[in-house]
Amino acid sequence: MCVISFVLLLLFSIVSFFFSMIFIINDFSIFIEWEVVSFNSMSIIMTLFLDWMSLIFLSFVLMISSLVIFYSKEYMEGDLKMNRFIMLILLFVMSMMLLIISPNLISILLGWDGLGLVSYCLVIYFQNIKSYNAGMLTVLSNRIGDVAFLLAIAWMLNYGSWNYIFYLEFMKNYNMMLIGSLIMMAAMTKSAQIPFSSWLPAAMAAPTPVSALVHSSTLVTAGVYLLIRFNILFKMSWMGNLLLLLSGLTMFMAGLGANYEFDLKKIIALSTLSQLGLMMSILSMGLYKLAFFHLLTHALFKALLFMCAGAFIHNMNNNQDIRLMGSLVMIMPLSSSCFNISNLALCGMPFLAGFYSKDLILEMVLYSYMNLFSIMLFFVSTGLTVCYSFRLVYYVMVGDFNFIPLNMLNNEGWLMMKSMMSLLILSIFGGSMLSWLIFPTPMLVILPIYLKLLTLFFCIMGGLMGYFISNISFFFFNKALKSYNYSYFLGSMWYMPSISTYGIINYSLLISNFLVKSFDQGWSEYFGGQQLYLNLVKSSQLNQVLQNNNLKIYLLSFIIWIIILYFMLFF
Repeated sequence: MCVISFVLLLLFSIVSFFFSMIFIINDFSIFIEWEVVSFNSMSIIMTLFLDWMSLIFLSFVLMISSLVIFYSKEYMEGDLKMNRFIMLILLFVMSMMLLIISPNLISILLGWDGLGLVSYCLVIYFQNIKSYNAGMLTVLSNRIGDVAFLLAIAWMLNYGSWNYIFYLEFMKNYNMMLIGSLIMMAAMTKSAQIPFSSWLPAAMAAPTPVSALVHSSTLVTAGVYLLIRFNILFKMSWMGNLLLLLSGLTMFMAGLGANYEFDLKKIIALSTLSQLGLMMSILSMGLYKLAFFHLLTHALFKALLFMCAGAFIHNMNNNQDIRLMGSLVMIMPLSSSCFNISNLALCGMPFLAGFYSKDLILEMVLYSYMNLFSIMLFFVSTGLTVCYSFRLVYYVMVGDFNFIPLNMLNNEGWLMMKSMMSLLILSIFGGSMLSWLIFPTPMLVILPIYLKLLTLFFCIMGGLMGYFISNISFFFFNKALKSYNYSYFLGSMWYMPSISTYGIINYSLLISNFLVKSFDQGWSEYFGGQQLYLNLVKSSQLNQVLQNNNLKIYLLSFIIWIIILYFMLFF
């Protein structure tokens, strides 16, 4: 089943990419309407919208998912329910495809909820307490956005159709900004922006191939893609400004948190969160093509990064703590090479995939009309990205091997290696190829020399800081335990997981339990159904006694009637 899925997905990916080239060259798009049911005057119509953006994104999703399935064949080799795992991934990909090519909010909701449901099934795949907790946090966080999406669908009835693509210009009307704000909230939950960030690192409880797919091109990018489609609503509006602030803070918070984390997969998850903040913030400035460009390049090197991390974890007996790793470059040279190249692409190393999008984004930030605080968030976050990447390389690649003395580490099997090598080529050449496709005329940003070199300066400073805070011999910098409260605050995503898990979810469940006990099963039951039942029982018992033809009852009733008549006649 793995091989068939791999071949089919790869074939569809190539076809989709070929069509996207035709659409870019000819600059046209296709709107397809398929009448599913027609009954009297009612008709249910399924609509599909194919343009260069949806097709190229579709080809990337299909290509990465095909390589992930190929990779899973060896990674999940001992799993007894391998076919179930592949079916879940295929369902996930189908939901994403539906979301990408739909111009209709109802059909987008099918894909949107499909992603949420299947992601829950994948997060709890290993079926232990940690997975269940992570799955519950993921699904409840995403339900907030789903509710916002449902409200947006309800409000769309004002237009007479759910095909939002026709009404975007009209939605800029102040009264109709409500739809935009609801869609923004839905996208922020799915793409884990502040204050909904805590579920993304928790979702690392899923198997590593799932993380490679989910955190590169599918689930977390669904929110960004939706906002790219609604981009016209964010130009010069309060929503754009709010999104810029929240996504900038997300980027900064994730970069800080990754420097305090020791779980290999969680570091890469926080790196994904940081890059999502970058995409959202550049999107809020109205540069949606740049956001889409970074979305595609990020998908390539982040999937590779997760695959390399999976290879390390797989070989180290499912250990994820980077403090127990070390000197892996000697033992697993091929995987380490792929890992380092994807890390450099993430940092924005010149002429790798990440450079073309990140450098252009930062130059456009300097070129735009923006306050100093937002500019500092962009550049400090870029420095922090390089910082945690160098820290990660230092812990994993350099020094002594700190795991069990008797180890059987080897360069992993060829199936995993083939998937990684395919993505390695794309991570090197993908950025330049996409920049030629998406921007046929090169974007020339003319800035003073000190602003041009500002990105480079922050990257070098971030790399040096990453080395210094990792190297134990530089004891001057290693003061994390002496200021434990600050370290805990910065390393725990500003207490967000505690607030969302113990605060919001725990207390909301306790409050709902209290309300059910006191109202549904308490007062409303006592004064409602139960009281009615007791009254009926008592009246039926009285009726039963009256129907027994007892002489005492007749005498009693006769006396009562005489007393009543006496009072009526003489008073």
